[in-house]
Amino acid sequence: MKYSYKLSDAIHILTYLIVAPNEDLSSKAIAASIETNPSTVRSLMADLKRAGLIRSQQGVSAPTLGASPDQITLLDVYQAINMDHDLLHVDPKTNPQCIVGGNIQATLDAAYEEVQAAAFQRMQTITIQDIVDGVLKRHDTTDFK
Repeated sequence: MKYSYKLSDAIHILTYLIVAPNEDLSSKAIAASIETNPSTVRSLMADLKRAGLIRSQQGVSAPTLGASPDQITLLDVYQAINMDHDLLHVDPKTNPQCIVGGNIQATLDAAYEEVQAAAFQRMQTITIQDIVDGVLKRHDTTDFK
């Protein structure tokens, strides 16, 4: 099973822009923080820019937030990034001749829809500022040697 880290990486980028505004804000520097490649960062930043969550100019390594961090929710970020937007996935290959296999997909679809709606509702209440505050709080209580 392959997992996508696009959401956490996009949140990482937005948090980096706030926590390290005077640092190198190039895709290469941000990629080093995420431990990914700069093209991944550029792709995510393009998604964030399209959604109005960041502002940037080509050829200038000085991206800024497009809104206040307390106004950008995790749901905003989730909706901005180019990815499969279903949180949970039902196995499409089940045996239709089996009582479970023939009925599990529709049953799980309904249950997963409920879970996803609750998750999205909660994501609307968590902001990038909350993430920044958490990062800074953990940094203050962590002994880096």
